[in-house]
Amino acid sequence: MEQILIIEDDACLNKGLCCSLKGENRQVISCLNLKIAREQLLCGSVSLILLDINLPDGSGLDFLKELKAADPMRPVILLTANDTDMDIVTGLEQGADDYITKPFSLSILRARVNTQLRKNAASVSTKTFQMDRFTFEFDQMKFSKDGIAVELSKTEQKLLRLLVENQGHAMSRGDLIDRIWTDGAEYVEENALSVTIKRLRDKLGAQDYIQTVYGIGYTWVKKHG
Repeated sequence: MEQILIIEDDACLNKGLCCSLKGENRQVISCLNLKIAREQLLCGSVSLILLDINLPDGSGLDFLKELKAADPMRPVILLTANDTDMDIVTGLEQGADDYITKPFSLSILRARVNTQLRKNAASVSTKTFQMDRFTFEFDQMKFSKDGIAVELSKTEQKLLRLLVENQGHAMSRGDLIDRIWTDGAEYVEENALSVTIKRLRDKLGAQDYIQTVYGIGYTWVKKHG
């Protein structure tokens, strides 16, 4: 399911954006400030962020730098009343994927949001993940460590993809369960996710990468150097 995070302190506009962008297989999360947005980002995967520049507890441009440092592939669209050429250039140079000035048409906003989501989905679906000793080719269902092939079940593949596409971010147990067991089953055993995590760690030898975030869920840790 796609998740759109809206960070806009004007409550009426925020509500209108949520109503305009919600849809089937899409969740819209409303935030009125950066504090709430940071808390939401810890809870799971966000597909796209709509970000106001002028917020009560900080600069959207400064937050944009944080977002792009953590996940350069996730699209961020700036929403702002700052409409000079210099404002727009500054936002784009700092990593924004698009820039929409207020006031704006909701239909145009929807189209531009959908464009960014399509572009991001296309780039993710064709991407081969290569990190340290691992190579993951999800479309070809080929996985290896140190050049040695590793066989993974379909469930393990789904879990791995969610973790590496959101590396560096904690994904909640509930979100992982909802997105992995999507066959309509009303009940998933309580320990199904824990068992799948353990099998994935053991098969890949990825105990240092797939880590438990206590009270939240799991994360694939980014390694540096």
